[in-house]
Amino acid sequence: MTLISSAGNEIFIADVDLAFRSAVASSLETAGYHVTSFSDGPSLLAATRSRSPDCILMDTSVQGTNDNDLLGELGQRVTAPIVMMSGGANVDSAVSAMKKGAKDFVTKPCAADSVVGRVREALVDRRAGATTVPDLGALRGGDRLTPRERDVLEKIALGASNKEAGRQLGISPRTVEVHRARIMEKIGARNTADLVRIVYSASL
Repeated sequence: MTLISSAGNEIFIADVDLAFRSAVASSLETAGYHVTSFSDGPSLLAATRSRSPDCILMDTSVQGTNDNDLLGELGQRVTAPIVMMSGGANVDSAVSAMKKGAKDFVTKPCAADSVVGRVREALVDRRAGATTVPDLGALRGGDRLTPRERDVLEKIALGASNKEAGRQLGISPRTVEVHRARIMEKIGARNTADLVRIVYSASL
């Protein structure tokens, strides 16, 4: 992985969990980043009016103005990569976040240091001018997938349930589950939400 200096990189982190927010902020600062923390969406949005962060780290529980979609609002204001986090992550929330423009999706619980790594990767990709697109050929372990596993993975990445994927592919939901388990093992995903994150984080 390409290494970049963290000097001068400004990170915004928004999370209602004070303990977790403080732990991640501390780890980021130790790594050399300048961090500004927020406990609510309106404060984060207000800060983007006068400052341009290099990356935004945000929990899905943080709401925007009048409980509007904060990720959507930020997407209209900033060009910085946005890394979403969630303690109740599922495939639908991961797919939704990636389609709305999130660069990465982190499933909690997780170590603060691992979040720092994800922020660093997002910044590396931004500096390199990389784009986030679903590309099975770029996946780690993607070359080990069978044609049918690729078909199943494409359906999962688009948010299809086991039943929906099975109906579209002409196989049973149980068969989809078996393929999904094998796909996760080959790619190294911990759960379905993590699998979707990996797919959408693959770069050309």
